[in-house]
Amino acid sequence: MIQHEDKKIKTRCFGDKVGQEFYADYHDNEWGIPAHDDRHLFEMLILEGAQAGLSWETILKRRQGYRDAFHNFEAQKVACMSDSELEALRHNEAIIRNRLKIYAARTNAIVFLKIQQEFGSFDRYVWGFMHDGKPIINHWQSLKEAPVTTPESDALSKDLKKRGMTFVGSTIMYAFMQAIGMVNDHIVDCWRSHRKNI
Repeated sequence: MIQHEDKKIKTRCFGDKVGQEFYADYHDNEWGIPAHDDRHLFEMLILEGAQAGLSWETILKRRQGYRDAFHNFEAQKVACMSDSELEALRHNEAIIRNRLKIYAARTNAIVFLKIQQEFGSFDRYVWGFMHDGKPIINHWQSLKEAPVTTPESDALSKDLKKRGMTFVGSTIMYAFMQAIGMVNDHIVDCWRSHRKNI
Protein backbone atom coordinates (compact mmCIF):
# COMPACT_ATOMS: atom_id res chain seq x y z
CA MET A 1 0.00 0.00 0.00
CA ILE A 2 1.19 3.50 -0.76
CA GLN A 3 1.02 5.75 2.25
CA HIS A 4 -0.52 9.06 1.22
CA GLU A 5 1.33 11.21 3.67
CA ASP A 6 1.75 14.95 3.18
CA LYS A 7 3.86 15.56 0.08
CA LYS A 8 6.17 17.85 2.03
CA ILE A 9 7.52 14.96 4.08
CA LYS A 10 7.78 12.43 1.26
CA THR A 11 11.25 11.39 0.25
CA ARG A 12 11.67 11.87 -3.49
CA CYS A 13 14.38 11.29 -6.06
CA PHE A 14 13.90 14.88 -7.27
CA GLY A 15 11.43 17.76 -7.20
CA ASP A 16 11.62 18.78 -3.54
CA LYS A 17 13.00 22.29 -3.99
CA VAL A 18 10.75 25.31 -3.45
CA GLY A 19 9.05 26.23 -6.71
CA GLN A 20 9.40 22.72 -8.13
CA GLU A 21 5.89 21.54 -7.38
CA PHE A 22 5.43 20.72 -11.08
CA TYR A 23 8.56 18.59 -10.92
CA ALA A 24 7.36 16.79 -7.78
CA ASP A 25 4.03 16.08 -9.50
CA TYR A 26 5.86 14.60 -12.49
CA HIS A 27 7.99 12.48 -10.16
CA ASP A 28 5.01 11.25 -8.15
CA ASN A 29 2.63 10.53 -11.02
CA GLU A 30 4.64 9.71 -14.14
CA TRP A 31 8.36 8.99 -13.82
CA GLY A 32 9.06 5.27 -13.64
CA ILE A 33 5.39 4.28 -13.93
CA PRO A 34 4.67 1.95 -16.88
CA ALA A 35 2.86 3.82 -19.67
CA HIS A 36 1.22 2.26 -22.71
CA ASP A 37 -0.81 4.99 -24.40
CA ASP A 38 0.67 5.75 -27.82
CA ARG A 39 -0.06 9.48 -27.70
CA HIS A 40 1.74 9.75 -24.37
CA LEU A 41 4.63 7.67 -25.64
CA PHE A 42 5.01 9.98 -28.63
CA GLU A 43 4.92 13.01 -26.34
CA MET A 44 7.70 11.64 -24.16
CA LEU A 45 9.74 10.64 -27.19
CA ILE A 46 9.64 14.19 -28.56
CA LEU A 47 10.20 15.85 -25.18
CA GLU A 48 13.18 13.64 -24.37
CA GLY A 49 14.69 14.48 -27.74
CA ALA A 50 14.15 18.17 -27.06
CA GLN A 51 16.01 17.74 -23.77
CA ALA A 52 19.30 16.83 -25.49
CA GLY A 53 21.98 19.08 -23.99
CA LEU A 54 19.52 20.61 -21.54
CA SER A 55 17.97 19.70 -18.19
CA TRP A 56 14.69 17.79 -17.99
CA GLU A 57 13.35 20.50 -15.71
CA THR A 58 13.88 23.03 -18.53
CA ILE A 59 11.74 20.95 -20.88
CA LEU A 60 9.10 20.07 -18.32
CA LYS A 61 8.47 23.77 -17.66
CA ARG A 62 7.66 24.13 -21.36
CA ARG A 63 5.51 21.03 -21.63
CA GLN A 64 2.28 22.90 -22.28
CA GLY A 65 4.05 25.02 -24.85
CA TYR A 66 5.09 21.85 -26.66
CA ARG A 67 1.57 20.45 -26.49
CA ASP A 68 0.21 23.63 -28.02
CA ALA A 69 2.91 23.78 -30.69
CA PHE A 70 2.68 20.13 -31.72
CA HIS A 71 -1.06 19.48 -31.78
CA ASN A 72 -1.16 17.85 -28.34
CA PHE A 73 1.29 15.29 -29.73
CA GLU A 74 -1.14 13.68 -32.14
CA ALA A 75 1.43 12.01 -34.37
CA GLN A 76 -0.76 12.12 -37.49
CA LYS A 77 -1.07 15.91 -37.26
CA VAL A 78 2.61 16.43 -36.44
CA ALA A 79 3.62 14.29 -39.41
CA CYS A 80 1.61 16.60 -41.67
CA MET A 81 3.06 19.89 -40.40
CA SER A 82 4.42 22.08 -43.19
CA ASP A 83 7.85 23.64 -43.36
CA SER A 84 6.26 27.05 -42.79
CA GLU A 85 4.56 25.81 -39.63
CA LEU A 86 7.82 24.39 -38.34
CA GLU A 87 9.73 27.57 -39.23
CA ALA A 88 7.16 29.62 -37.32
CA LEU A 89 7.92 27.57 -34.21
CA ARG A 90 11.47 28.89 -34.29
CA HIS A 91 9.97 32.13 -32.95
CA ASN A 92 7.84 30.40 -30.31
CA GLU A 93 9.27 31.23 -26.89
CA ALA A 94 7.13 28.54 -25.26
CA ILE A 95 9.44 25.81 -26.62
CA ILE A 96 13.15 25.28 -27.28
CA ARG A 97 13.70 27.05 -30.60
CA ASN A 98 16.34 24.72 -31.99
CA ARG A 99 15.67 24.17 -35.69
CA LEU A 100 16.96 20.59 -35.78
CA LYS A 101 14.87 19.59 -32.77
CA ILE A 102 11.76 21.25 -34.18
CA TYR A 103 12.07 19.49 -37.53
CA ALA A 104 12.89 16.20 -35.76
CA ALA A 105 9.37 16.19 -34.33
CA ARG A 106 7.90 15.85 -37.82
CA THR A 107 10.51 13.34 -38.97
CA ASN A 108 9.97 11.22 -35.90
CA ALA A 109 6.20 11.44 -36.20
CA ILE A 110 6.38 9.99 -39.71
CA VAL A 111 8.53 7.09 -38.49
CA PHE A 112 6.29 6.67 -35.42
CA LEU A 113 3.25 6.18 -37.70
CA LYS A 114 5.11 3.60 -39.78
CA ILE A 115 5.99 1.70 -36.62
CA GLN A 116 2.35 1.77 -35.53
CA GLN A 117 1.34 0.30 -38.88
CA GLU A 118 3.97 -2.41 -38.69
CA PHE A 119 3.44 -3.47 -35.07
CA GLY A 120 -0.16 -2.46 -34.44
CA SER A 121 0.95 0.14 -31.88
CA PHE A 122 4.12 1.94 -30.86
CA ASP A 123 3.53 0.54 -27.38
CA ARG A 124 3.87 -3.03 -28.64
CA TYR A 125 7.03 -2.10 -30.52
CA VAL A 126 8.85 -0.24 -27.76
CA TRP A 127 7.99 -2.62 -24.92
CA GLY A 128 9.22 -5.45 -27.11
CA PHE A 129 12.74 -4.35 -26.23
CA MET A 130 12.18 -5.49 -22.64
CA HIS A 131 12.48 -9.10 -21.49
CA ASP A 132 8.95 -10.54 -21.49
CA GLY A 133 7.70 -6.98 -21.99
CA LYS A 134 8.23 -6.22 -18.30
CA PRO A 135 9.96 -3.21 -16.72
CA ILE A 136 13.36 -3.39 -15.11
CA ILE A 137 13.12 -2.64 -11.39
CA ASN A 138 16.34 -1.25 -9.94
CA HIS A 139 17.22 -0.62 -6.30
CA TRP A 140 19.65 2.28 -6.28
CA GLN A 141 20.71 4.02 -3.10
CA SER A 142 21.27 7.20 -5.13
CA LEU A 143 20.35 8.33 -8.63
CA LYS A 144 24.08 8.71 -9.25
CA GLU A 145 24.23 4.90 -9.37
CA ALA A 146 21.80 4.70 -12.28
CA PRO A 147 23.40 4.15 -15.70
CA VAL A 148 22.99 6.57 -18.60
CA THR A 149 22.72 3.78 -21.17
CA THR A 150 21.98 0.05 -21.10
CA PRO A 151 21.99 -2.74 -23.69
CA GLU A 152 18.23 -2.18 -24.03
CA SER A 153 18.57 1.56 -24.69
CA ASP A 154 21.41 0.81 -27.12
CA ALA A 155 19.21 -1.62 -29.05
CA LEU A 156 16.21 0.73 -29.09
CA SER A 157 18.34 3.66 -30.20
CA LYS A 158 19.99 1.66 -32.96
CA ASP A 159 16.68 0.43 -34.31
CA LEU A 160 14.99 3.85 -34.24
CA LYS A 161 17.96 5.43 -36.01
CA LYS A 162 17.85 2.68 -38.63
CA ARG A 163 14.18 3.51 -39.18
CA GLY A 164 15.02 7.19 -39.68
CA MET A 165 14.40 8.89 -36.34
CA THR A 166 16.72 11.58 -34.99
CA PHE A 167 17.55 12.74 -31.46
CA VAL A 168 17.17 9.15 -30.29
CA GLY A 169 20.68 8.38 -29.05
CA SER A 170 21.10 5.72 -26.38
CA THR A 171 21.33 8.24 -23.52
CA ILE A 172 18.13 9.94 -24.70
CA MET A 173 16.44 6.56 -25.05
CA TYR A 174 17.42 5.53 -21.53
CA ALA A 175 15.85 8.73 -20.20
CA PHE A 176 12.77 7.90 -22.31
CA MET A 177 12.67 4.41 -20.83
CA GLN A 178 12.82 5.89 -17.33
CA ALA A 179 10.07 8.36 -18.18
CA ILE A 180 7.61 5.74 -19.44
CA GLY A 181 8.38 3.15 -16.79
CA MET A 182 10.28 0.63 -18.91
CA VAL A 183 12.86 1.17 -16.18
CA ASN A 184 12.06 2.02 -12.56
CA ASP A 185 15.04 3.93 -11.19
CA HIS A 186 13.39 5.35 -8.07
CA ILE A 187 15.90 5.16 -5.23
CA VAL A 188 15.15 2.74 -2.40
CA ASP A 189 14.29 5.50 0.08
CA CYS A 190 11.84 7.16 -2.31
CA TRP A 191 8.14 6.78 -1.52
CA ARG A 192 7.65 5.73 -5.14
CA SER A 193 10.22 2.94 -5.03
CA HIS A 194 9.16 -0.60 -5.96
CA ARG A 195 9.43 -1.86 -2.39
CA LYS A 196 6.98 0.75 -1.14
CA ASN A 197 4.46 0.18 -3.96
CA ILE A 198 3.95 -3.53 -3.36
